[in-house]
Amino acid sequence: MLAAMSLEIDHVTKRFGANLALDRLTFEVPKGAVFGFLGANGAGKTTTMRICLGILGADEGEARWDGSLTTDLPRRTWGYLPEERGLYPRMAVLDQLVYFASLYGVAPDKARKDAMGWLERFRIADYAPRRAEELSKGNQQKVQFIAAILHDPEVLLMDEPFTGLDPVNLVLLREAFLELRDRDRTLIFSTHQMEAAEALCESVAIVDHGRVVAGGTVSALKRASGRRTVRLGVEGEVAPVWVADIPGVRLVRPGAGHVELELDPGVEPSAVLAALVGRGVAVTHFELADPSLEAIFIEHVGRPADDDATLATAAAAALPAGGVA
Repeated sequence: MLAAMSLEIDHVTKRFGANLALDRLTFEVPKGAVFGFLGANGAGKTTTMRICLGILGADEGEARWDGSLTTDLPRRTWGYLPEERGLYPRMAVLDQLVYFASLYGVAPDKARKDAMGWLERFRIADYAPRRAEELSKGNQQKVQFIAAILHDPEVLLMDEPFTGLDPVNLVLLREAFLELRDRDRTLIFSTHQMEAAEALCESVAIVDHGRVVAGGTVSALKRASGRRTVRLGVEGEVAPVWVADIPGVRLVRPGAGHVELELDPGVEPSAVLAALVGRGVAVTHFELADPSLEAIFIEHVGRPADDDATLATAAAAALPAGGVA
């Protein structure tokens, strides 16, 4: 038994026919944390969330919150933001937010006031009387997020919460995450956007084929990787040929005006800088940094998080559709 006041996923196994979706999956999320649940499509993230909510049952193992089975707790303990759109398309935005909150016992007047506050914060108050189908995908996502939190759940589970959001709305949602964390709420989300996870999460679990392949604090994962990354500011674009013959150096993120190089153990950063300058590269910034969370993910999983090669079609077909409530 792990420590209380945490979400414990304890050796959870789930099969869909011949497909092993979760293989003794185990990790812990402390109360009040923002936790990233990272994996490629088909890795088992959605299945895990639905087991926590009681939508699916585990074949083996347990999911517990504060020492109790998650399925034994009041439903209002949880907020859930599914990846699928779960709004009523022809119902007014404010009306359905009040309705969803009422399912958890929130009084209509309070739900209406709180919902309008969140709509104003997310800059969509004018859409309150409009039908959900009239909103963009990004604005529908913001409405679904509001629906998931209006009853003030202790734990918020979110499946790809940043889908369809532009950079401005990403900032608004991240600010909301941090406010909820500061109110001692526990936030767990899956995402393909490693930069968002790195910016928000102290801890993550990287899952592949239903098993945790790496987990812990982001800082500890970076230290354990043994990798060193050089971030360069350059004038123009760095051509791969410029680093191809520098021993122990790989170009991992090319770009116009900036680039990342990965160094093998024993390679001196100063020697790399000298080699680049000797090749005529106009270096405007040089920084030795920890590897990115994306690089760590690829190290453990062997592919980017948005690679669809591992789609578990059998599991997806067996899962019930998720609603916003």
